[in-house]
Amino acid sequence: MNVINKIEREQMKTEVPTFGPGDTVNVHSRVVEGGKERIQIFKGLVIGRHGSGINQAFTVRKISSGEGVERAFHLHSPKMAKIEVLKHGKVRRAKLNYLRSRLGKAATNLKARAEKISE
Repeated sequence: MNVINKIEREQMKTEVPTFGPGDTVNVHSRVVEGGKERIQIFKGLVIGRHGSGINQAFTVRKISSGEGVERAFHLHSPKMAKIEVLKHGKVRRAKLNYLRSRLGKAATNLKARAEKISE
C-alpha cells in the first residue's frame, strides 16, 4: 500500500489553484488531433468536485448555442494544462445540480463571493 501511495504522490500536480462549486473557470486541456497537439479552452461554471487524492475530478457546465454542455475533468491528469479561476461564486451547497434545469442567465449568474481582506 505504501508503494501505491508513493507513486500517486509523484503523479499529483502541485500548482493547482483553489476553486470550488460556483466558480467560473477556464480549463486549458491538451487535445491531440492527428499528429498535432493543441490547447483547447473550456470556460464554464464548476457544478461539483468529487474524489480524493489522484482521483480528484470536477465537472464544468456551460451554455453553448442555447444547449447545456457539461464536461468532467480529472484534476491531476497530464491532459490538463492549466486552470484559471475567473470568478468566485457564492453558493451554499457542494453540488449545483439544480442549475441543469435553468435556462439563459439564470443558469450562469451566481452572486459573487466576497474576498477575504488580509491585513
